[in-house]
Amino acid sequence: MALDRVPRRVGVVGYGRLGQSLVSHLLTQGPELGLELVFVWNRDPGRMKGSVPPSLQLQNLAALGERHPDLVVEVAHPKIIQESGAQILRCANLLVGSPSALADQATEHQLLEASHHWNHAVFVARGALWGTEDITRLDAAGGLQSLRVTMATHPDGLRLEGPLAAVPSTGCRTVLYEGPIRGLCPFAPRNSNTMAAAALAAPSLGFDGVVGVLVADLRLLPAPLQAGDPSLLRSRLFP
Repeated sequence: MALDRVPRRVGVVGYGRLGQSLVSHLLTQGPELGLELVFVWNRDPGRMKGSVPPSLQLQNLAALGERHPDLVVEVAHPKIIQESGAQILRCANLLVGSPSALADQATEHQLLEASHHWNHAVFVARGALWGTEDITRLDAAGGLQSLRVTMATHPDGLRLEGPLAAVPSTGCRTVLYEGPIRGLCPFAPRNSNTMAAAALAAPSLGFDGVVGVLVADLRLLPAPLQAGDPSLLRSRLFP
């Protein structure tokens, strides 16, 4: 049953697997949830052809304010948050689906400043990090002394950059990185978002105190994030 209130206007930035699923759900189920899809933007607009109604296709991200969104959901790439996050906050609340972008201190500072200046909230998707609330409660109570997050995936599921891309695999299981999450995110932006969410959930440790371990394991089946993963929408506000 449709909610008896003005629907919240939602824009989606990114039209990969996750973006496609979100758009599909918003088009079919949005009205029942009190949500209205007002635009979809993708770096390659050709990907939207034939699946996103032309009236919803936003060609220029800088023009998103013309659609008057209440919330913009980013499911594209950390670079979008780094390049356009503060500008998005001029117009709407922002749900960051690529929290590895916040490992860059300048980006985090810009978002916090823009959030306070324009009175718009920044939400961070917890993604696959189950237990986020427990981590946050323990941290707030002063009981969290250390946190270590290990992510293992088949090499085909890795999207590495810089020096990590040149690390050779040795045997079935290779530890590609072990250390502060801040040092990992720039070189594995697509494979460190869950770790970044952990760093944000534990601000007393943060990106420099939470340890991330990235493992390439040939014994695992390639398992990209499945479209429609509901965990993306379970988010926590980090002021």
